[in-house]
Amino acid sequence: MADEMVLRAQRFINTTYPNMLGIDRLEENGQTSWTVMYALTRALQLELGISSLSNNFGPTTLNTLKSKYPVLNDGTVPSANFARIIQSALYCKGYDGGEIDGKYNDRVAASIRKLKSDMGVLSSFSDPDSLYPKVFKGLLNMDPYVVVGSGSTKIREIQQWLNSRYIGRADFFIVPCDGHHSRTVASSMLYAIQYELGMADGVANGNFGPGTKAGLADHTLSEGSAGTWPQLFSAALILNGRSATPFTSVFNSTVASETAAFQSFVKLPVTGRGDFSTWASLLVSYGDQNRRGEACDGVTKITAARAATLKAEGVKYIGRYLINPTGGRPYEKEIQAGELQTIAENGLRCFPIWQTYGRDAKGFSYPSGSADGLAAIAAAQRHGFKNGARIFFAVDFDAYDYEVTNNILPYFKGVEDAMAMSGNPYRIGVYGPRNVCIRASEAGHATASFVSDMSSGFSGNYGYPLPANWAYDQIVTRWLGTGDGAIEVDHNIASGRDIGEGSFNPSFLDNDPDTAFDFTSYYTALTSDVSTYMEQIGFPDSDASRIFTHTECLETIMAHDTLVTQLSNRYNMRKALIQTSAYWEMRHYDVVDLTVDAAVTYYHTGVGGGVVPKRDSSTGIAQISGEVGIRAWNHCIQAGLVSGTVLDPAKDADIWTMWQKVNQDNAHSVRTVALIHLWDASGKAGGQNPPDGESTLRPMSLDYNQSEIFQVLRRYQGWGDEAEEHAGKRMALYQLFEKYNGLSRR
Repeated sequence: MADEMVLRAQRFINTTYPNMLGIDRLEENGQTSWTVMYALTRALQLELGISSLSNNFGPTTLNTLKSKYPVLNDGTVPSANFARIIQSALYCKGYDGGEIDGKYNDRVAASIRKLKSDMGVLSSFSDPDSLYPKVFKGLLNMDPYVVVGSGSTKIREIQQWLNSRYIGRADFFIVPCDGHHSRTVASSMLYAIQYELGMADGVANGNFGPGTKAGLADHTLSEGSAGTWPQLFSAALILNGRSATPFTSVFNSTVASETAAFQSFVKLPVTGRGDFSTWASLLVSYGDQNRRGEACDGVTKITAARAATLKAEGVKYIGRYLINPTGGRPYEKEIQAGELQTIAENGLRCFPIWQTYGRDAKGFSYPSGSADGLAAIAAAQRHGFKNGARIFFAVDFDAYDYEVTNNILPYFKGVEDAMAMSGNPYRIGVYGPRNVCIRASEAGHATASFVSDMSSGFSGNYGYPLPANWAYDQIVTRWLGTGDGAIEVDHNIASGRDIGEGSFNPSFLDNDPDTAFDFTSYYTALTSDVSTYMEQIGFPDSDASRIFTHTECLETIMAHDTLVTQLSNRYNMRKALIQTSAYWEMRHYDVVDLTVDAAVTYYHTGVGGGVVPKRDSSTGIAQISGEVGIRAWNHCIQAGLVSGTVLDPAKDADIWTMWQKVNQDNAHSVRTVALIHLWDASGKAGGQNPPDGESTLRPMSLDYNQSEIFQVLRRYQGWGDEAEEHAGKRMALYQLFEKYNGLSRR
């Protein structure tokens, strides 16, 4: 909703500083944003005589302001435009800024007084109506100083208290007072602890280092303790979700009770006292790293000797990975043959972890969640996990909150739908930073959390409480044992919400060649599952914009099952690779493709008309162009993989020969799909201009890992964002074909 005075502020910036701020002209929409605040910050820097302008109100801006104008009011504002910057900023923060007329009048002074009161710093400065540098810094950002949404008035009281008590310290800046815990507030708490420990400005740094740890060890609190330390401790309890705690300077019976409840929740000794371990768990995600937990996870095979080491350390539950998605180091990341039996025989239990190669938000989406859910089921069954086990799906990067919304939650919905499609053989857990775990669980996509708390600096950990459904809390990496029993693990605290698995079905290798599809047993289920998935990603069974229905596409592809099986066996290639590419391309055939087909026919024969002639195009059920077909066949002929005549993609006649085959002969198209995949695996050289770094894969193999499968599917389409996106969607389709092919061959 547009605000007239914010609009006037935007116009002031645009008209007063045209092309002077080093940023684009502001959109005059009457809406407050960081863009507007950055422009006002740059305008202030210009008025201060700073030559290098920046969006950041950093040390240079602050120190220059302190030096030139340590107190701003009606008598000290140096210019009308300086005053207009203040007035504009007030309106952008929701306060009265006067008429943006360049006057620091009574209305402006009253708003500055109200702003400082909301910040909690009104009594921290000698003149209530004047604007001071640190308050100015707080004015030129998007931090709110009133309760927002579901914010807590008790947390706001803590925020205001922190501002009031520590605003005079050099490295402490005004924190938001919106009633919400955050990274900024968590950092301010560590600064407050360090200030109370007597650390000087420049020494206090907001890090949970040796000096802070040693100081906290000397400040154990118990009932009757009074002063600033209990005040900070009660604040920390409240910020960690213990909302019944009073914000108080006295460690009373209620604080002791809430302390005991918190200790019980995070699995600390329940003493009701504010000891070092409790301080640590309140202030930093990994807490006291000297704790010994009952769980661990790692990328090393559990042998009998290593199992003995873990048992001696008190470990009961071991997290192990269902796959190694890239097939490279560490070679023992995936559960090894016989390992689960060794774990069970030694009285230990295992919880499975699923992690692919996604290390940023781009790797997470609804289709990738569907693919991972299906693949995780297959891997868990192959390793021998019985129905009912909980698989923890990993988000192994610092996902910002908007990325959780846009990427992570759709991913887990995909996992959930894939699990439901398969009859819910396994429960779903989430591994990742606190915010990821909290939001995935609150959305109903996960039943327990494995929290990556070692990464204390993650934005998704710093300022978030331990999730209510935490099962494992990862706190430190340790080497344990000696000799054959030596093993490096991530040590985890266990809550008991998940206890892993202690018995397993027999495991099996799944490297057998593909066989004929068992139509009697599995065709109906395959049809239903593929239909369901395609519907979920926006492809209804029939669509007026596309030529072929789901049923027509699947029937066409599966009608060539004998040929596909032969190609699979000949080239050591999973049938699912051929089926996925052919089905996907046929499902995309639309009226535009028909028009382009007519243009190619017109180019080569003169038959037709009414279209611009075109030499070549992707065509037929597998959408293969004449040139691509020629290059794939040429590659495989020269490699001795197939017999045939080498054609020249520079010759129209040869393009037309291949184009007609892939346009009209479905069996030839299916065979060419397999040859394109072989060409893909070799790096797809020969006129395709692959990007730098594009390389060959391993020779085509039945045990291709997830990364290799993705690369082959992506290379079929080429390079670029669209190819990446479509390959991500095809991964789940691959898993569905592979699921029923696997059942058929077993």
